[in-house]
Amino acid sequence: MSFEYKEYVNKDTLVGSLVRQYPVVIELLSAMGMSCIGCSSALHESLEAAAKVHDIDVTSLVRALNFRISSAKEKGDI
Repeated sequence: MSFEYKEYVNKDTLVGSLVRQYPVVIELLSAMGMSCIGCSSALHESLEAAAKVHDIDVTSLVRALNFRISSAKEKGDI
């Protein structure tokens, strides 16, 4: 199955906004080492700040998140 990749989030997207709007990414964030996404401080952090804290490349993180969201939208999961 092919789908159209779109940019739904960027490095400035707040983690809290991301998980509220696209809960399908929670498992991915956890798998990448960001299991504290539910804590109050993480909810108000940008993806860039959260990636830095967890020593994750923000470009790779944003790309993976957009890929997951694009895939979920194509499948009708969101």
